[in-house]
Amino acid sequence: MTPSIPELTDRARDVFRNVVQSYLDTGTPVGSRTVSRISGLNLSPASIRNVMQDLEEAGLLAAPHTSAGRVPTESGLRLFVDGMMHAVAPSAQERAALAAGARERGSVEEAIAATTAALSGLSSCAGLVLVPKREPRLRQLGFVPLGRDKALAVLVGEDGSVENRVLDLPGGVAPGALESAANYLSATLGGLTLSQARQRLGRQIADERAELDTATRALVARGLAVWSEDGGRRPVLIVRGQANLIDPQAAADLDKVRGLLDELEGKEEIARLLDSARDGDAARIFIGSENKLFALSGSSVIAQPVRALDGHVVGVVGVIGPTRLNYARVVPMVDFTAATLAPLLA
Repeated sequence: MTPSIPELTDRARDVFRNVVQSYLDTGTPVGSRTVSRISGLNLSPASIRNVMQDLEEAGLLAAPHTSAGRVPTESGLRLFVDGMMHAVAPSAQERAALAAGARERGSVEEAIAATTAALSGLSSCAGLVLVPKREPRLRQLGFVPLGRDKALAVLVGEDGSVENRVLDLPGGVAPGALESAANYLSATLGGLTLSQARQRLGRQIADERAELDTATRALVARGLAVWSEDGGRRPVLIVRGQANLIDPQAAADLDKVRGLLDELEGKEEIARLLDSARDGDAARIFIGSENKLFALSGSSVIAQPVRALDGHVVGVVGVIGPTRLNYARVVPMVDFTAATLAPLLA
């Protein structure tokens, strides 16, 4: 059984903290001479070596076959993160870089992607943001014929986003019906969300105020429905900075790197992992095999819920990186990113 912090002697706690911090800084095994040089513990390398042996027997450190030094185990990292880590707030420059991403011009998704990229660059991890499928407000909707029975529906949202869908045309559509349907949608339903537009269309049809023939009315309804159906699909996952996962240490094991990149392609599983962090009040940290998805690649995930002013969760932001990532620096950075994204997602 892994000991708790109070069960460690002061000497063991100090040696352990120095080993972990040195390992997180360098990514390489830490020897007793390194600890004696950087720690100021006033202990000989031999004494430190004995303490490190005790920590290894307790399951907190491990000795790789290729080195006389030690590295923290996943249990050791968990003990350090939960009870010994001193968080470091993002610098003014880091906060400015994250805020600049959130101010990116264009659609909300582009701003989220820019912020995710900034988080990735600053943390040297892959940045992840999970957001609900947003229902756009209509600015304009047009139809482009693709043949006798199909058309391309082009939706322009008020946020500047543009989306295309191919839809089947109902029977009996006259040549001018596509233009009539587009004009009606843009003039009568502009500024509404898709669900609001469908509700208004239904009321106008019921009140016989929709000046459309039966075929054109069916086309309008189908044009709205093709987007509304997306609302029930899984949330949108944005991933940026996968290249950061291939560092010199990771590159030594190409199978792990390849496996990790494959796992990132399985976005549904990652979305489920991030979604599990929605109920927390603060960041959740998954270290290595604590999560089955990244057990083989030996990766850690930090995930933080994004909350609106009223407290409800509007998304999840996080990073994935090697287990040796700088938790003390990255956890507060993820927290700041969540606060930065909250106004965009509310």
